Amino acid sequence: MKKYDSVIIGHLSKDINIDHEDNKVEICGGAVLYSSASAYALGHKVAAVTKISRDDIDCLSSFTIPKDDIYVGFCEKSTSIKNKYFTADKERRECKCISQGSPFNFKDIENVEGEIYHLAGLIYGDFSDELIKDCSKLGKVAVDVQGLLRHADKQSGDMYFEDWKTKKELLPYITFLKTDAAEAEILTGESDRKRAAEILYSWGAKEILITHNTEVLAFDGKEFYTCPIKSRNLSGRTGRGDTTFAAYINERLNSDIKTALLTATATVSLKMETPGAFKGTRKDVEEYIREFYK
Repeated sequence: MKKYDSVIIGHLSKDINIDHEDNKVEICGGAVLYSSASAYALGHKVAAVTKISRDDIDCLSSFTIPKDDIYVGFCEKSTSIKNKYFTADKERRECKCISQGSPFNFKDIENVEGEIYHLAGLIYGDFSDELIKDCSKLGKVAVDVQGLLRHADKQSGDMYFEDWKTKKELLPYITFLKTDAAEAEILTGESDRKRAAEILYSWGAKEILITHNTEVLAFDGKEFYTCPIKSRNLSGRTGRGDTTFAAYINERLNSDIKTALLTATATVSLKMETPGAFKGTRKDVEEYIREFYK
């Protein structure tokens, strides 16, 4: 059995993106795609466990990782999300769920071994609370809370956020927890990102990463670390949090928090300058750090 640095679990998504000028682009996206791309670009051995309709099998070609490291389950419908952006910086958007793939369970991952099990959900219901507990028996658990807070109305497809009801029970099973600033406030009631990180740590998560359009913050219960985003344009804004989180947690296998945070933030800064999943290299990121972070 292959051993991976991280096993990334999540749906590919057939995304329909409409910008603030009503330009429409249809692409294959999803947290599993953006996450696997950034970790792989930095030299980490990653697996992607995903589900898709057989009709959309062409979407698998969007992955940048080797085909042998993609573990595919087929479901009746692929996840598909329409994103309407209202501003040039893509910070304000409206999301509608067109369809949602079937949930992941332990059988989907039991034969894929990794140091980290990264749950990269898109919509509530992509995986159960039990899967978090199951993964914690196999390795470190990393969770992007988007897949636990973002719900889709069954009738209209309208997407909305609400608090994660079982958070205090499940957070102790999680080594790495990622939120953005808005999600951190939903979870904790705190708009101050540092205070929100302290609360999430007090509830059991070991290491918290909070993304914002100006910086990325990390907290390990002892010290706060921040690193600024340096992107020269935002044409590749989609996938920002996924790119950051996967780069960070994989770097943490061999680096301290400060170093991992710098690498992850530089990676996402560079990625956001070009649409799509990150296709650069570690050398590109190191050059970016020399130019913009020294």
